[in-house]
Amino acid sequence: MCVWKGFCLLAVLSLVATSDSLRILGLFPHPAMSHFKFFHPIMRGLADAGHSVDVISPFEDKDPSKGYTDYLLPPSSLTDTIHLEDFERPYNYLFHYIEFFILYNMGKEACNTTLHSRALSEILKHPPGYYDVILLEQFNNDCVMSVAHVLQAPVIGMSSCALMPWHYERLGAPLIPSYISALFQGQSQEMSFVGRLGNWITVHSLNLLYKIFTVPAANALIRQRFGPGLPSTEDMVRNTSLMLVNQHFSLSGPKPLPPNIIEVGGVHIKPPKPLPSDLQKILDNASKGVILISWGSQLKASSLPAARRDGIVRALGRLEQEVIWKYENDTLPNKPANLHIRKWLPQRDILAHPNLRVFMSHGGLMGTTEAVASAVPIVGVPIYGDQSLNIASLVQRGMALQLELKKLDENTVYEALTKALDPSFKARAKEVASAYNNRLQDPLETAIWWVEHVADTKGAPLAQSSAVYLSRFVYYSLDVYFVVVLILLLPVMTLIGLCRLCKRGKQPKGDPKLKRKRN
Repeated sequence: MCVWKGFCLLAVLSLVATSDSLRILGLFPHPAMSHFKFFHPIMRGLADAGHSVDVISPFEDKDPSKGYTDYLLPPSSLTDTIHLEDFERPYNYLFHYIEFFILYNMGKEACNTTLHSRALSEILKHPPGYYDVILLEQFNNDCVMSVAHVLQAPVIGMSSCALMPWHYERLGAPLIPSYISALFQGQSQEMSFVGRLGNWITVHSLNLLYKIFTVPAANALIRQRFGPGLPSTEDMVRNTSLMLVNQHFSLSGPKPLPPNIIEVGGVHIKPPKPLPSDLQKILDNASKGVILISWGSQLKASSLPAARRDGIVRALGRLEQEVIWKYENDTLPNKPANLHIRKWLPQRDILAHPNLRVFMSHGGLMGTTEAVASAVPIVGVPIYGDQSLNIASLVQRGMALQLELKKLDENTVYEALTKALDPSFKARAKEVASAYNNRLQDPLETAIWWVEHVADTKGAPLAQSSAVYLSRFVYYSLDVYFVVVLILLLPVMTLIGLCRLCKRGKQPKGDPKLKRKRN
């Protein structure tokens, strides 16, 4: 009888899901798998919830859920491999501007590819209003906002990293450079005066560069595709109903966010799976614990200069712990007995093992959040992008240490790993993990609820701030300050004027006898 009741309940839920099914479109042109790892669980989760989900991206779901349909973009010319030796050059204080223009060119290429793709042509066969809601990445280019404009559907932006400087204005969120670091600047919320000055310059200059270069480039591409009557992307992005961000206050610090910016960091984290037998044996039998080293899927550890690589190997050989290193070659010169290399590793599952002591990483956000969720201290070696921001924030929280790539040698690596093994780092990591894991609602459930809410309310207009439509002059009350200054200056100027008049009135008119003598 209970079985039949359960079956009936599933049947009813299935009918409800079908009757309330939404038509959802996902637009993710940027060809970075690390970004898509944040978008994909949300899109699959929506399909699993009974919605019809179409996804335009360069990445195919090999085992799609029912209702999930891929519309694949052609392969990108952008490389999936980044060599560490390319970052051995002396540090350039203008590097974040170089990064901006790299992203600018990547954005133009991805935009052009998407707008003229067969995948988008198939989607555009649907009439306006066909989709209930559109989810799209807002990163280095906003040209796919034109697709949402043509299809006339509410838009949910998605960011796989911390918000870019140009995101705040479109969402009506305050950007406060005194303690909110620009993603490219890579600082925690505790900045020195020099750090705050550099951050202020970076935030406002990058915003200006985005308006000068990225917006006109995107406008030219969308008007070439859809005709000259299309609004500017700068205007279209103001119609973003909501932003789902791969963040959490325990990672990069609390911020004054409006209700249409939702932090759902951790949507990709799943319960750990059983490890392969060889890795399980290493982790189970390590009496002093295990250290994991991984620089992600793009950065290749095998591309380290030989001298730097050998220094790291010597440092690892001095440790009592077993070390598992994601290393792309079959062999590693002078490999000590406690070092185990693998070309691929189930990172999430290893980090969740209770015998894992320290994670040495480049600071990519996906791996960083997996370490945080498992309360594993981190030794970070950030290379580019948001990696410095991710590591600096956790250094502030006391669960991480930061090293520079150019300073990696036997002593620095050994000292950092030894220090991170101190119980104080584990204690702080547990505090951060507690804040990260203990939420009112699972982050994936939160994301799905908000997507459905935006669709049901035709854009969640009550969650949008009026600040979106204010000029910067009005938003920062510069007109009010101007009037207040005038009001304050008026009595001062009046007083100065009266003093001058009084001074002139008191001047001696001269002795009349002297005037007669002169005459």
